[in-house]
Formats: sequence, C-alpha cells, structure tokens
Amino acid sequence: MAHWGMFDVESVDGDVSAVHPYAGDADPSPILGNLPGSVRHRARVAGPAVRRGWLESGPGPSDIRGADEFVAVSWDALTELLARELRRVVDEHGNRAIFGGSYGWASAGRFHHAQSQVHRFLNMLGGYTRSVHTYSLGATGVIMPRVVGTHWKLFARSTNWDVIAANTDLMVCFGGVPLKNTAVNGGGTSEHPTRGALDRLRERGGEVVSISPLRDDLHGRCEWIAPVPGSDVAIMLGLAHVLASEGLHDKDFLDRYCVGYERFESYLLGIDDGVAKTPEWASALSGMPSEQIVALARRMAAGRTMVTVTWSLQRVRYGEQAPWMGVTLAAMLGQIGLPGGGFGHGYGSMNEPGLAPVPYPLPTLFQGSNPVSDLIPVAAIADLLLRPGEEFDFDGRRLTFPDTRLVYWAGGNPFHHHQDLARLRRALARPDTIVVHEPYWTPMARHADIVVPSTTSLERNDLACTRNDPLLVAMQQAVPRYADARDDYDTFAALAHRLGFGERFTEGRTTQQWIEHLYEQWRGFVLTDPAHVEAPAFDEFWQRGHVRMRTEDGLSLFSDFRDDPRRNPLTTPSGRIEIFSADIDSFGYDDCAGHPRWYEPDEWLGGSRAQRFPLHLIANQPRTRLHGQLDHGATSLASKIRGREPIRLHPDDAAERGLAAGDVVRVFNDRGACLAGAVLDDGVRRGVVQLSTGAWYDPLDPADPDSMCVHGNPNVLTPDVGSSRLAHGCTGQHVLVQIERFDGELPPIKAFDPPL
Repeated sequence: MAHWGMFDVESVDGDVSAVHPYAGDADPSPILGNLPGSVRHRARVAGPAVRRGWLESGPGPSDIRGADEFVAVSWDALTELLARELRRVVDEHGNRAIFGGSYGWASAGRFHHAQSQVHRFLNMLGGYTRSVHTYSLGATGVIMPRVVGTHWKLFARSTNWDVIAANTDLMVCFGGVPLKNTAVNGGGTSEHPTRGALDRLRERGGEVVSISPLRDDLHGRCEWIAPVPGSDVAIMLGLAHVLASEGLHDKDFLDRYCVGYERFESYLLGIDDGVAKTPEWASALSGMPSEQIVALARRMAAGRTMVTVTWSLQRVRYGEQAPWMGVTLAAMLGQIGLPGGGFGHGYGSMNEPGLAPVPYPLPTLFQGSNPVSDLIPVAAIADLLLRPGEEFDFDGRRLTFPDTRLVYWAGGNPFHHHQDLARLRRALARPDTIVVHEPYWTPMARHADIVVPSTTSLERNDLACTRNDPLLVAMQQAVPRYADARDDYDTFAALAHRLGFGERFTEGRTTQQWIEHLYEQWRGFVLTDPAHVEAPAFDEFWQRGHVRMRTEDGLSLFSDFRDDPRRNPLTTPSGRIEIFSADIDSFGYDDCAGHPRWYEPDEWLGGSRAQRFPLHLIANQPRTRLHGQLDHGATSLASKIRGREPIRLHPDDAAERGLAAGDVVRVFNDRGACLAGAVLDDGVRRGVVQLSTGAWYDPLDPADPDSMCVHGNPNVLTPDVGSSRLAHGCTGQHVLVQIERFDGELPPIKAFDPPL
C-alpha cells in the first residue's frame, strides 16, 4: 500500500521490477509507475553519514550546510554521536531547544509512520517544540473550527460522492476538482471514485462549473470559468450580492442555523465601507463578466447546489477568506445538511473528501505526551530558526519562538513544502545540529549534519489503513533492505537504550510483535461493534493480505446539525455557523476581520509588482508524483523537459516572449530564479503560468543560498509570509514572475547524485 494506491509487486535482484494495481480499484493512479527501480536507485542513502564539517568541528551554526560533503560512519558511531548530542542539548538548553516537527508524508503504514516514531522517541526524551497544522491546510485548520466547529469533519465526514452523484443539480467548484490530486490519500487508498462520480452526476443531468485559471482542474464536460488567480473571494461576494439584493437567500436558514449574517450583509451591501460588492465590482477584480456572475447566482438558488472550495485557495495570503466565504455562500443558499447540497472543502485536493469513513478507531502507535508546551504553526519553521526569543501572533495568542539548537526531522522534505528557499537555507544554517532520517538524498538530507538511512515501505512489514477507506492491509516486505538502511524503529530503539529509556520505548516488542499488537488492539474495537463485518485472527489476516472494514455510507455533511441544531450543536461558541465571529473580531487583526471579506493579495496582477513581474505563477501539486516523493521515478522523469520540471503557459504569452514548446526557460523574480521546460497550453488563462512543486531543489552553486535552481523548484520564487496573523498558513500557491528563454549552456541535473 502507498499513499496513491494498493498494489502487488514483482521484484528482480532486490528491486521492484513491476507493480500491479489492486484489481478492485477502477481508476488506479499512474503515480505507481514511480516505484519500479526506486529501491536501489543511486539517490538512496546507503548507510549512516555525517557532514564533514560537523564531524571535524563539532556542533554549531554552519553556512555550508547543503554544500559540504558527507562521511560514512558505522551504526555504532552514529548512535553514540547522536545520543551524546541529544543529551548535550537537553542538559545545556532544555528540551524546548529541540524542534521535532518532522513534517511530511513519509510512507504509508501505521507502525512505521515516521512522525509517530520520532514523536514517541522525543516525548520519552523529555519533549520538544512541536509544529501544528499542515502546509496543505494551515489557514483552514484555524479558521474552520471557529466558523463551523470542526476541521477534520469537512473531509473525513464530508458528503459522499455517491450522494453528490445522485442528488446534486449544480456543483460550483472554486479551484475545480483536480483529478490528479485524488490519486493520493494519506496512509493509502484502495479506490479512486472521483472520476466515476462526476461522470454519473453529468449522466443524470447535473451540471458542473469549474472556476479556475486552469482548464484541466476539472475532469470531463463542464462550464469552465477562468478568472484572475486569487479573485475567488471577490467572485463569491459578487454571487452573494445577487442572492441578497434579489431576495434569493434563505433567511430562515440564516436565522436558525447561523449567527452574524446581518454584520456580514452590511459589508456585502457596502453599508460599512461604501463599496457594494456587486457583480460589476467582482468583475473588475476577477475578469469574470458581471452578467455571468448574475446568471450563475440565480442558477445556484434554483436547484440543489454544492459549493466546493479546494485546499489550494487557502494556500495564499489571506487564505482564511475563501473557505469562510464558501461556507457563507452555501449558508445563504440554505442547503447545508441536505443530500447533495451545501458546502464541501477539499474535493479534488486529496482522495479522502467524498469517501465513506470507518466508524471505529484505527491501529495507532501511542506517542505519549509532550511535556513541552512551545509550538509553532508548521509554515513558520524559518521564522523559528531566524527569530529566537521574538514574539508572534497565532490564533488569538501571543507566543514566543524558542531558541532552537537541534532540529530532528524524519519523514519529510521542507524544500518541497516551504517558501523562499534562500531564506530557508539561511535559517537552516542557524541550529547547532540538524538530524534527518531519510531513504533518499533529498534536499533536506543534504542540509543535515547527521543522516540516518531509513528503509522504504517496500523493505519492511506494516499495517495500512485510513479513516476513509474500507480495507485494512497487510503490507508485507517485498524486497530486502537496501545496503545498510534500518527501520526508524530500530534506530530509535538503539538511541533510547543508549539514553536510558529503551525498555519504555520498545515495551519489549520487536517490529513484528508491535504490528500484531496494533492489529489486536484494532480487532478489539471491531469486535465490540455490533455491525462489524469481519475481524479474523492475526495469522489469518496476514495470510489473506487484507480485511474489509465497515464504512458509514450515504453521509451528508452537517445533516445531524440541520435535523436538530439544539440537540446537535456545532462546537463554535454559539453552537451555530459563525458568519461573524466575535472571537476573531476581538483579536483586532488587520489581516483577518470578524467576517469574510476581500483583501487584495500581495501577489496580484493588478498590483505594482506586476509591472516588473507580469505573469501569475500557480505552484500547484504535480500529477506525476506525490509532492517531491520519488521525483527520480520513471513517471516523474517522463514529464520533464530536457531534465527540467515543465512549466505551462498560454501560446500567446509564449509568442510575446519568443518562446517555443520545449525551450528551457528562466523563471525569475526578485527572490530567485529557476529553470523549467516550456509547455504551450491554451487551457491556461492568458497571463498565468503553472509550475508544479516537488522538483528536488538543485542549486547551480550549492554554497550560495541565492543560486538559481536548475531543476525547476518554484519555492525559490514564493514569499515566506503567513496567510494572516490568525493562522500563519502556507502561502506558496501564487507568485508573480517573469519568464525568458535560457540561452546559456544547460547545467547538469545533480539532484539525485549522492553527496559523498
């Protein structure tokens, strides 16, 4: 099982030679094509390695991280060095000086889940400074609990695809429903239903509207509206103005289920600021014709309408506003809680939204409790390292950045997720020590001092399941371990024994004993469920390979709240949908008011920066890999142009710059530059270019943080600023750039070469 699907493996000479998708998956992901040849690729970390400068000079800040060479050491030497450094940092600076965010997807599996392993270890060491929320959902992770009382329920218990296919008349999709993203589900997936559900909806006579600068953000026949990037909130306000001014809004629903609509309506109609948010106002900002806005609003009020907002729309400055305004628009229509109507967040952002949930706990490795209270929003890692002792705002609180001396990272590559890589590199020069667990020489591993070689999921046994998939899968080792790689569990067990808490960490169990223990814990929950399907003993389960769990089918988001809002209140202060939040309003933030509103983005085609950088780059998720995982895989490499990540642009924009398909281009702004390969596509709005994230960062000069990335990582261009003082979410989705042909000698791609 992988995050992008369930499969069987063929192997030759210790490596994967072929994969065969699970027969029950009607639409398997092509990303599985990255697996053959991945285990013994030259990018693997073959054994324990220590950066030469750290080994010779000891712990301390270093501006040559990422440019220094590594020295191979024995496992005993690495364990001793790492245990001694952990003890030094704790004794001299305290546990809050250890940052253990370890953000990333790592690989599927319940026991070998990298974050669970490292957090369990660090908790037993005495704690660590942690990160909260995600790069994917940093803004909504904070705003949605205050608006609808939950975050996880918006996708884990979202309206099922079967319900949408059977009941929705009109699906209005802000950001589309990008089918490429539904290849992926955290922890694994055995089915990909999105394509089929959209087909059934249209066959029944339902309609789909995609509002996105990219035509392929929605599969199949649809009405495509291509607005100015970042103008979605303006369009929603224009739609809301039509509903309010023409009396098409559901006043009874707003009165019974919501609070604060009157405050919002004063803003909407221009009573507060003198600017009515009319369709004409929205058209001037978005480029969407005002008459089209009026017609769409009337269609939305005339039938069963689902308003969806992708996760991408909140990965921008003021990212809290799009999902909040999406909820408000759906509330004005009065269909929240009805089958096929209301609001959805994340359809097309991952495979989970729209899948039926499992109604009982899953096998989980207990991480223990963290005695350290310090935290940061996950997208503030560079601020943490560059601003020790400084205060910052977050979710109504005033917090302080600790003085971080050791970064412990397992299972992730921030060079894919984080913005302004020149700033990140300067931040990573600040700690005394950086430790990274990795199977591959990713950019983060290259910036470490101590690199711990980890196995991949293909080289070990595990369990796989997710909260929205019916199968619990026995992940059985497919190939031998590569070189001197070890499971993270074995590494942490050895460290824990060296530091004096080995028995607490292992509880006397081997890996296989832990897997059986976690399975039996899960089986105990299932056997108490009167409607359970089956729960065989472990040996039978392991032989069969998977077991089917019960799922809750036919869900509609917030249907219980709609049925009885007093008996089933939301966990907001009012128990209702908070179109106006008194709590947020009381914080006094100038970048997130008490109700949804329009803020002009910093990276905006109508702003002053556009005079120098007139193209709006969308840095979205790739279709050929998950984030940066297996960028060296065959499927990912096949998408490259002369070894560079492809960048899509409209043929007219290319002609203005004298560019042809297949040209290598320099993409640049005042933060940095990268090379990419030009793809001409009239399915991209004029003035917009699209360059996916995930190409492994490959600087022309590894010693220079400002050096051009020759491989095509857009995060050398994106600004490292939070979505707002409320959430400090990631803002890496949009950035203004210029493009020109690169006529020099093409530098080689070294991203996958070991730095030994």
